[in-house]
Amino acid sequence: MEDKIKEKLTEVLDPELNISIVDLGLIYDIKQTAKNSVYIKMTLTTIGCPLFDTIEREIKAKMQELGFTKTRIELTFDPPWSIDNLSERAKAILGI
Repeated sequence: MEDKIKEKLTEVLDPELNISIVDLGLIYDIKQTAKNSVYIKMTLTTIGCPLFDTIEREIKAKMQELGFTKTRIELTFDPPWSIDNLSERAKAILGI
């Protein structure tokens, strides 16, 4: 199920970069914790990013589409995000 969750998260785009949060390497961990519950550990590209609320709402909406009634999102900056987290697709989009 974690693969389906990750696939659904590719539909969540960073509002500024218009690249999926998965391709940006923002997702650190995914666990289905109960039949209708999911846990997602993630980071942001910068501490204090004002767009977290927008991203969080989008994640929860996408998880509801998969049938999850409870989505717990843990925001962490350990380890901090770096450009090394980018997928090859994100690097190509960004010209890196």
